[in-house]
Amino acid sequence: MNGLKFFVTASCAASLLGSLPLAEAGNSLASSMDIYIFPKAGQQAAQQSQDEATCYEWAVSNSGVDPFELQKQAQAEQQQAGAQEQQASQVGRGSGARGAVGGAAAGALIGEIVDDDAGKGAAYGAGIGAIRGRRQGAAAQQNAQSQVQQQSAAQQQSIEQNMLNFKKAFSVCMEAKEYLVKF
Repeated sequence: MNGLKFFVTASCAASLLGSLPLAEAGNSLASSMDIYIFPKAGQQAAQQSQDEATCYEWAVSNSGVDPFELQKQAQAEQQQAGAQEQQASQVGRGSGARGAVGGAAAGALIGEIVDDDAGKGAAYGAGIGAIRGRRQGAAAQQNAQSQVQQQSAAQQQSIEQNMLNFKKAFSVCMEAKEYLVKF
């Protein structure tokens, strides 16, 4: 991890190693979560790292949220939403053809009854059925995609709220240890 040393428990370390996007030496646990910490009482970097690890654990246990697990959950939900969007784009496919077949059958029946020309009625019915089927298919596809987008937005909002709750808990702990905290 670029020469960084954290004072974290084994359970935290496992989570951190797999998903922590640390780019430079000097990044801390808090800064990897976009939380900015300033030592008001002149604490040294090693003490700050230890305090951050302690507050991380405290915040996880009190908020019920582990930000690194939350990040994994968010990635999984994004993949799931992508798959659902792809499925939603398939909704309504073939509606024009199905509409044409149904319309042709109805048109043939009506054409036979009206002027003894089932072929002509079938042709008109197929055209009308295809148009109607395409419209219904497009509406179904749009509805399915809208539902996927709404679900994805709700999940994203939930993740953001959980992360905010974690940051609040983490901040309370760090402030109790005489740090200035902003996120």
